[in-house]
Amino acid sequence: MKNEVLVIVFPSIFSKNKVSFLISNIKKVLKIQNQKFRKIRKEGDVIIVEADDPVFASSAINTLFGIKGVAIAKRVNNNFESIVNGVSKAAVDIFLKGERFLLQIEGYAKGFTTKDIELAATSSLIEKTAEMGIKPGTSKKYDRKLYVYLTKLNAYICIYYDNGLGGVPNNSQNKEMVCCIFDELSAVSCLETIKQGFDVKIIVCYSKDSELLHLVRMVNQIIHRTVKPKINLEFYKISVNKKLASLLLTEITAKMLAQIATTSGTKRISLSLSPLIHPVDFVESLIKQAHNKNLVPYFPLSGLDDNVFESAREIGLEKYLDRIKKLGSSRFYDSKQPAKKIEKIVEESITSKKTVSVNVGQNNVHEILDEVRSNN
Repeated sequence: MKNEVLVIVFPSIFSKNKVSFLISNIKKVLKIQNQKFRKIRKEGDVIIVEADDPVFASSAINTLFGIKGVAIAKRVNNNFESIVNGVSKAAVDIFLKGERFLLQIEGYAKGFTTKDIELAATSSLIEKTAEMGIKPGTSKKYDRKLYVYLTKLNAYICIYYDNGLGGVPNNSQNKEMVCCIFDELSAVSCLETIKQGFDVKIIVCYSKDSELLHLVRMVNQIIHRTVKPKINLEFYKISVNKKLASLLLTEITAKMLAQIATTSGTKRISLSLSPLIHPVDFVESLIKQAHNKNLVPYFPLSGLDDNVFESAREIGLEKYLDRIKKLGSSRFYDSKQPAKKIEKIVEESITSKKTVSVNVGQNNVHEILDEVRSNN
């Protein structure tokens, strides 16, 4: 048995044709978080990372999109005896007294089937842990799962497995998208834009200084998913003296987004709209306005479902989920304003631009706030 502990990365189903991007992002995120590694390679359908500290490396890697799961595993040769012995030894090391276990083996089995190895390994495991009272469970009821993945050469016995964020690798589309964060839903929309493989340019719109802390906390969570050591954020203060209705705020920020994208030469904008939430006529109107400016509008939330909420929860936006869910039951009242009035608000707001450049760290909230407020 090769006494090695490695990090195993399982690409998501839509990342299997973009593995080179995923490997590149793994190298970037490990470098950003100062995690040393010796080698990263593709082996079959998985990516093997030889890191100095597998625990911290796996945690860093699992902040990336395009991943089904990340495991810390011990490697043995892909032969019947080595796998059986390896599974038994791993169980003795990690299982607790009286636990029920589930053993799952997948991948490339040569000379035997995965079912054969599951039966033999289960029998050996029970025998070697008899004094601990460890018993097999069922797929619906178990205390601990031991997952083994087989490649042509090796078997990886996963002593720890964590689900990934899914999607496709960061920046794998090779296209820039401008997104605007002005509330909880727009923050999740920006997150989904990143998850769909776009390189995002983030702008933040607010109408009151009291909103800044709330927005910056969300932005702080999102910038850590850009896989960039440094990022520029643009802040715009909306020129109004009262709280804006939800639809009106969305319309104003969409118009600002379109104008900013046009000025910067970016062709694509990410709109935080969903026909499951917003009135269809309102959505179609903003689509037409974007097309009239020769822009390509994207709707990351067009198929809004529980997966979006799960993604938000994974990156620490769970405390904002209730506000997003309430939108689903909202009745949007007509808050339509004269076109000239809206255009005036947009033009005045655009002039308030303030660019903040930050080195992405563990917590950039106060650094960003200090920069935004420095000239306010």
